[in-house]
Amino acid sequence: MIVPTDQTDLLEAARAWAAEDPDEQTRAELEALVAAAERGEETDLADRFAGTLEFGTAGLRGALGAGPNRMNRVVVTRAAAGLAAYLLDTGHRGGSVVIGFDARHNSDVFARDTAEVMTGAGFKALVMPRTLPTPVLAFAIRELGCAAGVMVTASHNPPQDNGYKVYLGDGSQIVPPADTEIAARIAAVGPLAELPRGDAGRLVSEEIVDRYLDTAASLAEDGPRDLRIVYTPLHGVGGTTVAQVLETAGFDAPHIVEQQEHPDPDFPTVSFPNPEEPGAMDLAMALAAEQKADLVVANDPDADRCAVAVPDVHGWRMLRGDEVGALLAHHLLARGRQGTYANSIVSSSLLGKMAAAAGQPHEETLTGFKWIGRVEGLAFGYEEALGYCCDPEHVKDKDGVSALLLVCELAAQAKAEGRGLTDILDDIAERHGLHATDQLSVRFDDLAAIPATMDRLRAAPPTTLGGLAVERVEDLSEGSATLPPTDGLRYTLAEGARVIVRPSGTEPKVKCYLEVVVPVETGTDGGGADAARISAAGRLDAIKADLRGAAFGQPVGG
Repeated sequence: MIVPTDQTDLLEAARAWAAEDPDEQTRAELEALVAAAERGEETDLADRFAGTLEFGTAGLRGALGAGPNRMNRVVVTRAAAGLAAYLLDTGHRGGSVVIGFDARHNSDVFARDTAEVMTGAGFKALVMPRTLPTPVLAFAIRELGCAAGVMVTASHNPPQDNGYKVYLGDGSQIVPPADTEIAARIAAVGPLAELPRGDAGRLVSEEIVDRYLDTAASLAEDGPRDLRIVYTPLHGVGGTTVAQVLETAGFDAPHIVEQQEHPDPDFPTVSFPNPEEPGAMDLAMALAAEQKADLVVANDPDADRCAVAVPDVHGWRMLRGDEVGALLAHHLLARGRQGTYANSIVSSSLLGKMAAAAGQPHEETLTGFKWIGRVEGLAFGYEEALGYCCDPEHVKDKDGVSALLLVCELAAQAKAEGRGLTDILDDIAERHGLHATDQLSVRFDDLAAIPATMDRLRAAPPTTLGGLAVERVEDLSEGSATLPPTDGLRYTLAEGARVIVRPSGTEPKVKCYLEVVVPVETGTDGGGADAARISAAGRLDAIKADLRGAAFGQPVGG
């Protein structure tokens, strides 16, 4: 697409887009903006036509609305046509493409458009029977022997967004160079009126959903099931699936947060439908206190992530993604799960130590399950942003449903022994050291300042952070024998501490991932894991302060 360079070109491009738009709502929206611009009123037309919504390794994701820089039926139709062309060019003519969708605005419409484009291109379009979690779609790709899969979801983005996630036939999300090759074919799509469209495909039988439910439930082995669970799907599509999996595995029905139980694309009770965001879990933890629950579990809206909260002396606290990752790894290693244990480079180094102690290989990957899911011989994989792959044989992606079940199983086992999940975390810390992680995000109003900041850090890296010497600096953009190049820096500090700095892939931010390791001194005077946590919190605060000041020029506490 050629970006309009002046007002005349912009209006002409907008009129042409509106003429091609099959959706009455977005066509009317665009026509109204054109009319307003013609009257000299200020509009956001320039932003809507500032380029095309970029197709990358997560597919598409953006705000709903008219124009090429938004999520709409024109953009989705072109994306589907580009994917179909890629599949034809890579030897999949006549194959099947399975399409899933969540409950966000227009998800079902985008799924139907995709199906019609696929059948028009000669593929068999298999459409999931209803709104379902993303991991069910990832499961269906391999179970049905498909050439590719598409999931229409924006995961935990705000309600005004939607997205388009693409998987290939191995059940993993696309990685380079497939993303750029698909993007090139999207750019080459001609007028939509000339694009062949077929029927809406056929619905996948509910049997495939039942097979997923049974497969997920079978991950839980025989054992204690006495556990009082509070659960929230955060207005997403995980509720029915989670309830069925827990029931099949022998657990009592969870207490579900009533206000968040049913899918609602407007997510009315949360400011941001991500269980990591402050306030998102307040209703669940209030219900847990009322019900005297043992555990709180949650999914994000498409149920590919899992969040966990546990009772402690101060009430309820959310576990960090690294803590849940360690608990799941502990659980699977104790069972004797063989294979490679993998996590992203921004996740805790603890998993590598746990795997080594159990005689299992460990691998670090770039951020994202598109990389974790491709690890050879994967036994378990996770990333700190609440994503866990507990059954890679069937779902080569993060799966918040199976992770939730295994957390409940571990919690029930611990309860039967008079313990809790925090006691298991203490055991892990005593053996391997207390690994504490945190994040610092620095937002930039000027996007050009982000690469300039990274360049400055490359040219003049800090020599100390939080009083700890920087012992090694790695420029991740250079790649290595084990990692492809990515824009980021890794600082290895004294005493096992580590900082990774990288630009966000979705927001105008530079993100810093911090980790410190503190030995746990047991015995009457050692203070144990609690004392180590207090020490770790102080070290993390000191590193944050230095990063804000030395690296980003912000005042301490800013």
